[in-house]
Amino acid sequence: MDGWSELDNFLRTDPRDVGCAEALEMLHVYAELSAAGGPVEQRYPGIAAHLRACGPCNEDFEGLLAAVRSGSQ
Repeated sequence: MDGWSELDNFLRTDPRDVGCAEALEMLHVYAELSAAGGPVEQRYPGIAAHLRACGPCNEDFEGLLAAVRSGSQ
């Protein structure tokens, strides 16, 4: 590994990305708003950017979203 792939990934990072800690802190709010059909990407662009870039956080979001949707039925 020559380090170029890590640099390339870093340079492609969306500057709005809030990072794992902040995204996970607000994930329940983001999931509930998303389940309700709310404007999550407009209201929380930093979380949306993070979920596009971070597979593990996006998996957590998808699981939480499924739980919220099944709980509201």
